[in-house]
This record gives sequence, structure tokens and C-alpha cells, in this order.
Amino acid sequence: MAGRIPQQFIDDLLNRVDIVEVVDSRVPLKKKGKEYTACCPFHSEKTPSFTVSQGKQFYHCFGCKASGSAIGFLMEYEHLSYPEAIEELARSQGIDVPYEGGQRPDPAVKKAQTDLYDLMQQTDQYYQQQLRQHADAQTAVSYLKERGLSGEVAKDFGIGFAPDGWDNLLKALGNTPEREKALVTAGMLIKKDNGKCYDRFRDRIMFPIRDRRGRCIAFGGRILPKDQPNDKDAKYLNSPETPLFHKGRELYGLYEARQALRDIPRLMVVEGYMDVVALAQFDVRYAVATLGTATTADHLQRLFQLTPEIVFCFDGDRAGRDAAWRALQVCLPEMRDGRETRFMFLPDGEDPDSYIRKIGKEAFEQEIKQAQTFSDYLFKQLTDKADISGIGGRAKLVETARPMLSQMPEGIYRKLMFEQLEKLGRVDLALPQSKPAAGGRFKTSRQPGKKTATSMTPVRKAITLLLNQPGVAQQWLQNETTDQDELSKLDLPGMDLLLEVLEILRISPDLSTSALIERWRETPSGNHLAQLASEQPELDDSAALEVEFIAVMNALKKQSIDLRYDDLQAKLDRGSLDEAEMTEYKMLLQQIYVVKSASKPD
Repeated sequence: MAGRIPQQFIDDLLNRVDIVEVVDSRVPLKKKGKEYTACCPFHSEKTPSFTVSQGKQFYHCFGCKASGSAIGFLMEYEHLSYPEAIEELARSQGIDVPYEGGQRPDPAVKKAQTDLYDLMQQTDQYYQQQLRQHADAQTAVSYLKERGLSGEVAKDFGIGFAPDGWDNLLKALGNTPEREKALVTAGMLIKKDNGKCYDRFRDRIMFPIRDRRGRCIAFGGRILPKDQPNDKDAKYLNSPETPLFHKGRELYGLYEARQALRDIPRLMVVEGYMDVVALAQFDVRYAVATLGTATTADHLQRLFQLTPEIVFCFDGDRAGRDAAWRALQVCLPEMRDGRETRFMFLPDGEDPDSYIRKIGKEAFEQEIKQAQTFSDYLFKQLTDKADISGIGGRAKLVETARPMLSQMPEGIYRKLMFEQLEKLGRVDLALPQSKPAAGGRFKTSRQPGKKTATSMTPVRKAITLLLNQPGVAQQWLQNETTDQDELSKLDLPGMDLLLEVLEILRISPDLSTSALIERWRETPSGNHLAQLASEQPELDDSAALEVEFIAVMNALKKQSIDLRYDDLQAKLDRGSLDEAEMTEYKMLLQQIYVVKSASKPD
């Protein structure tokens, strides 16, 4: 594909750079044993849980689970695209990035994006200036004062004013055809069929929406109270999707919350812009709002990177409770150990702004703490719809809840949720348990320096060994070149991934851990591999790790042989073995003997 960066260059670049130098120049690191630590730059914390491994060229946070290579760190920390991060690393090494077909990213496209950010910043400044200086801004100012907003909070959130009229912004900033076109692209102007443009936002209070870097990427506009909303003028108007703005990923107020709070105990999702700003006026600086869309998985992932607790605040009416149930369903795949989600329902006729004014900050926050937990809300909703005093109702409860709970990640939280379902349903669900690997000698670090023993399946153990020391694969690959087909017959979770990792290491034996994981960027397997790479073996010797890897692979090989042997033995017992299968049967007997001998300790 023309314009693509060759994989070999990316591998070589990651082998050339030192992730410790890359991270330390941005986040000061402290040496601790063989690794380096710091407070995580991607979420607020007091005790360092962010580690950088020089040996693996890999970073991992045990708090928010952020992890990856030097490329991934630059993408997350400096908000760069994948090619931009590679360009930055290459520049630090004094080398140029080659592109297949000789085609580099179009400088004109890059410049257009930069110009778009600059134009949105100018638009932001323009609206803020209009709130201070425009002759018609007094209605907007009066409304904000009536809502109790101080000038300080209005400044923190960059609140502005779009004057009435069809071409105020057009005249102020769209003074060339190129700038007019850019304003259309940014969603600030609407182009009519006859080619003429007009302002999208008119006679509204303006709320700038900012990305992680604080750049203005879109706006929300609230109609002034003197104007009655009708079919053509909704109370709130949001920017459309643009090259800079994707509403399913962004949250209003998140940047401001990060600026106001070093440690974020929780984040509360409310309905609108004014709710966020009004709560900030009462020093509740952890409220955010979705942007005309329901909560998405992308929203939750961003929120959980910053805090372990999310509180959804909804109206207590039917629409609010329906929205809460939809939010709960989106939460299911994200509810891993250490996370909590709460559901707070307001009294009829109240919104967060009016309610906190009525009861005060202290009582409001006390209600947040007493809001229904994820588990309480889920089981309350399900039991309300099934009469669990009878067998039929309990069966309905289990039938509905089991597929929902199955979406949760493996862990204690998921186990406890199933136990609660068993208690309510008065049934033993007999959940399948992972089989421990014999002789497994791995520990998982939940926090740096604090290790908790965990069992591993042989496949998981083999992959983890490869990620800790990719070189351990070479002896197996050289001596066992015919075994891949046999192993592929094993129907075990993760076997396809293990064989894929082995094949990559056969072709590229010198890959580092980070370069290996980069092959699965933006895939579910990539996230899984990153978590496995954070697990540390008790053994700290390459030769010992290699012996352990070969032992695990021999155990898998034996399992594959045993399965085939059982199939042939069954045929032999029925007297249906043909000549070729009898020959294979005798060969397998010999192989079983060899494998057993190889697996015996010296």
C-alpha cells in the first residue's frame, strides 16, 4: 500500500530507541530494581503505579491499565497519530521515515488540519469577546448571573455568546474563500444549496468543547430564555461531526475537570452543558456531559482511565430510567475489578443545578455516595421484572442475567456478581473455571512491588514467557519445526494467538517485547498481550526461562498427541483402524514415550 510505513522500519526503530529516555524526558522516572517508576501521567494518583521496563521496552500502569511501546506512549501523552509518533521517534534518532511507494503524508493535508485547529481557537476567542463586548450580550450575561455563575467559572469554561444574525462569524473570520470553506468544514457555517453560507450558531450562549490537549474542537449552543424553543430551534444545538470532532468519543467538561483536580475521586455524567458548569460553581468539579448522544464504550474507557468510579446522574422519570439501563448495558464489558459505577436519580422536576441549590453541596455529595451501585441497580431492575418467589421467575432472572454478566471481564467482581445471581436464582450455575498450569511459576503485579500468585493455563503461560523474553522461542522453533500443525489441532483458548506469535518470531527473531506487541495495535489481542506483558516470572534468568518455555510447549505437544491417540484408541477398540491409522497409532505410542521422557526433571 503506497504511503505506508514498512513494518521492518518500525521494528528496527523500536529496537533503536530506549523507552526509558523517551518517557523520562517527559515524565521524570525513578529507578526501582530493574524497572523505573513514576506517578501515572494518564490518571491521577498519589502512589506510583506506572512502570517502565528497559528490558521489555514497555510501559504499564497497574492503576488505569495504560500500556504499550514508545510509540504508544507518545500517541497517548502528546496526542499524536500513529505516523506522527513514529516520525517523532525517528527524528530523535536522526533518521528519516521511509514510506512505501515513496509517498509521505501530504503536507497540505497536515497543514489544513493545523489551520482548522487555529481557526477554532479564533472562533472560541471571538465568542468569548462577544459575551464581554456585544451590545446584545446583556441577556446572556443576565441569564448566566441568574444561574449563579461567577465570572471565574465562566472564564474557566470559556463561555461565550453568538449574537443574533446570519453572518456575524462569517464576516469576522470568513474573510477569504479558503477561510469560509474551513469554517464550513469545522461545522461553524452551513452552506446552502446556492453556495452561500450562514452562521450555524445564532443568539445562543456558547460552550466550547475541548479535546485532551485543551484545543477547541466544537461547540454547544444554548438558546436564550427569551426565545421559546420550537421545532426549528432546539434548546441545545451541537456542532456536527467534523474532522476534529467525534461526539461518541468526546465529553464536555472532561478537560476542565482534569485542570481543576489533581486527584479525581469520581466522575459524574450529567445531561447538559449548564449542569456541568453549574455544579462547578458549587465546587463540584468532576461533572462531565455527553454531547447529544448516549454514553459509549469510548466514553467509559476515557473516564475509567482517570478515575475508578463513575456516577450517572439521571432524571427520575421513565426517560431517565431508560437511559440509565442503556448506560448500564454499555458498562458491562468495562466493569473489571477495582471499578465502580453508581446510578443517581433526581427527584421529579429537578436537574443537578436546581437540586444542588436546594440541598447544598454537602448533602448533594452525600447522595452521590449513597447512589445505587452497579450490582444493586442491575439486580433490582431484573428482580422487579421477575417474581423470584417462584421457579418460573427465578428461571427468567437467570436466563436474562447470565448473558449480561458473561460480558464482564474475568475477575473477582464478575465472580461475585455470578454468586449473587446464584443466590437470587437459588441455583448452582457451575461456572467453568480455568485449569491451572502444572508447575506455573508466574506472579502478576497488581501494584509495583506487590505480587499475588495466579494460576495460568499452559497457553497463557507460553505467551507470557514469550512476551517477557522473546528469545526463548528460538530453540523450540529450530528443533520443533513440524509441531505447529499438531498444536493447531488443540482447541484451546489463545492457541491461535500463540501460534501467530511463534510464527512472527520465526520470521523476525530479534523483536523486542514492545515491537512484538505493536503488531497487534488497535486489536483486542493487542490489549490482551499488553496485560500479559506486565506479568513477571519469578525466574530471572534467560536460560531458565527458555527451559520453562520448552517444558510448557512439550506439555502442549503431549496434550495434542494424547488427543489424537485417544481418537485412534477408540477406533482400535471398535476394530475400525485401517492400515495407515495403525501405523500412525504405533508412531504416537513412540512419541508419547519420547515426550514423557523429555518432560521428566533431570
